[in-house]
Amino acid sequence: MANFTWSYSSLKQYTNCPKQYHEIRVLKNYTVKENEAMMYGKEVHEALELYVKEGKELAKNYQRFKPFVDPLIKIKGDKYPEYEMALTHTKEPCDFHDENRWVRGIADLLIVDGTHAFVVDYKTGSKKYPDPKQLRLMSLMVFTLFPDVQKIKGALFFIMHNSIVEETYFRKDMDKSWSMFDQSLKRLEMSYDNDTWQANPTPLCGWCSVDSCEHWKPRRWK
Repeated sequence: MANFTWSYSSLKQYTNCPKQYHEIRVLKNYTVKENEAMMYGKEVHEALELYVKEGKELAKNYQRFKPFVDPLIKIKGDKYPEYEMALTHTKEPCDFHDENRWVRGIADLLIVDGTHAFVVDYKTGSKKYPDPKQLRLMSLMVFTLFPDVQKIKGALFFIMHNSIVEETYFRKDMDKSWSMFDQSLKRLEMSYDNDTWQANPTPLCGWCSVDSCEHWKPRRWK
């Protein structure tokens, strides 16, 4: 059985294109190209982290995000911005950088109040295709790290579009939630075991870093 580590983003990358995953995350022949949108998203996340953690005032061009974040700050409970979480293969808590980790993730903002918790993920991109499955994985790790928590409200905050996608998770449903990742993880394990990494051509191939792939072609601007 293959021994690998994963996160929501790496599993999603594998699902989108096993070959890209292999070239970037396994062989490390390429890195993900950071575009302007990605750099902007990173800057916003850092600004919001400092705003929640230290009360550092947001820059003028980020003031527009205060109506989203200020209500979160007022929620009762302990606040953990950019909270790092990791579990071993037996789903036991471990250090984020532990060599024996199996899965890990970072919650943009975690709020814990007794038996209730809130998990927030800031999104600076499009709201067209919301993907709350990342929240489900975060909730599973929170349930594991905070044994008293019974209910978690998760939210994708599309802060550029004044839009929120919310979900609620319960401790009693943890097994069911874990099972939702089984199929993708089994496929990933088979790729490792058999060393097979199929390319999955899409219209986004031109934005891929793996320019040695037979499906890669330069973007053509009209």
